[in-house]
Amino acid sequence: MAARLLPLELIDKCIGSRLWIIMKGDKELVGTLRGFDDYVNMVLDDVTEYEVDADGTKRRIQLDQILLNGNNVAMLVPGGSPEDT
Repeated sequence: MAARLLPLELIDKCIGSRLWIIMKGDKELVGTLRGFDDYVNMVLDDVTEYEVDADGTKRRIQLDQILLNGNNVAMLVPGGSPEDT
């Protein structure tokens, strides 16, 4: 039988990898995970932020580093990107 991973163990395996983070709202981020805590607050490097404005226009913002509040995270996709869909 295959070993099962707890959610925080799976996120721990993603440190140093690219993550696609879908937020509660109209923001999505893609960046390299540097670290996280028990509340899934995350530090990301080389971040691209995607946001859809009220009029439907898409914005893309490049950031060197970001501290992300885990309360606003809806979904994590290891290795993914919104441009892949």
